[in-house]
Amino acid sequence: MHSRAAVQSLHTFAGLLGEVDTPTPTSAFWDRLCAATCRLARVDRALVFVYDDARQDVRAVGSHGMPRELFGSVHVGMAPVAQRALETDTVLVVQAHRGDPGLPREYVDQLELRTVLCTPMSAGGYWYGVLLTDRGTEEFEPDADQLELHWTVGKTAALAVAARAATRQGERARALADRIDLARDVHDGVIQRLFGVSLALSAAGDMPAEVRERCHSEVQAALAELREAIQRPLGRSTPAMRTTLRELLDDLSGQREVVLDEGADVEVPAELEPLAQSVVAEAVRNARKHAAPTRVGVRLLQGDGALVVEVSNDGVAPGAAADRDGGMGLRLAGFEALQHRGVLEFGERGEGEWQVRLTVPVP
Repeated sequence: MHSRAAVQSLHTFAGLLGEVDTPTPTSAFWDRLCAATCRLARVDRALVFVYDDARQDVRAVGSHGMPRELFGSVHVGMAPVAQRALETDTVLVVQAHRGDPGLPREYVDQLELRTVLCTPMSAGGYWYGVLLTDRGTEEFEPDADQLELHWTVGKTAALAVAARAATRQGERARALADRIDLARDVHDGVIQRLFGVSLALSAAGDMPAEVRERCHSEVQAALAELREAIQRPLGRSTPAMRTTLRELLDDLSGQREVVLDEGADVEVPAELEPLAQSVVAEAVRNARKHAAPTRVGVRLLQGDGALVVEVSNDGVAPGAAADRDGGMGLRLAGFEALQHRGVLEFGERGEGEWQVRLTVPVP
């Protein structure tokens, strides 16, 4: 790779990597990465696929020069060329119009694909996704410098995915640390006050007026401390979402077993969208991780000044529900629900069934 191109690509992607800890929407981030790839690698169109943990599938997350929506149902398993690129860690050149195997024929015809470069996004033995680029309907033979630049872009993109995952994990760790601090403060303050009150109430004989007054003061102080602790922000709240809960449900319902049972007409307030989407995504993820569901039902209810989001799944093995505590994701979502004056409940609903229920006042 020429030194000028190398410096330019390093400068471009260093700027993109600087955004990994910002609330930039994922799609916008990947769209800019695709646009930067097209500028640097002298190609016209780019499309990037990454693994989505919430949906447990590989999906198109960013594009430049082509409609990403066309690839909503495409995943790496449908493109053998992507599998080969990841296994060999090389940039593969596919002459799609000549019948080279590896790309779904429907997209070859629809987009008039000619020469397509499939770049692996992998690092440290982990596969994060693939980057597809071309020059539209132009057929070409990439030179060694262009292939090397694409390979470097793939590694940088993999670093971006890993950095974003590490950032989210760090945010969860900070939120968990805040939760531990809250538990310590409640124990050292509220619990100790109430323990002293319980000792006074358990003493034999009549209670003097001054002791009764002291107990009353201690209980009031404990309630004030508890109220202050609950209202304390617990780490960073769920970042603003570019999508809506309805769009998330539409996406999930197009895959496997997720069904919207009720609430197609319910409008989720914008300020509650991040919390509602986080709860649904975490509930679906947990259902697929801890059970073998044949059906995951979602219900949206709104009335009496409250929004209710329910996610129920079957396929829980006998006795398995008793060992589940909801995981850190749901527990952190529960603390965030408290900040919205709501409550998050989860547990066994019936034999072989598990339910997550969010109830939060509508502003």
